[in-house]
Amino acid sequence: MSTLHWQKSSYCQEGEACVHISAGPETIHLTESADPTQAVLSATSSAFGALLHTLKENPHHS
Repeated sequence: MSTLHWQKSSYCQEGEACVHISAGPETIHLTESADPTQAVLSATSSAFGALLHTLKENPHHS
């Protein structure tokens, strides 16, 4: 497996827990810097796109 290259969310303020993303050709990986288990959520690009679309359409439910 190749090494993931993580990028911190642009919405993260200095010193706060942040979401980090690593995008590959077929899979998007997300993790939370404050998560002590260092869990990684992985999704296909299309599933991640659907999630973003839903969150943008329903901002009060996120």
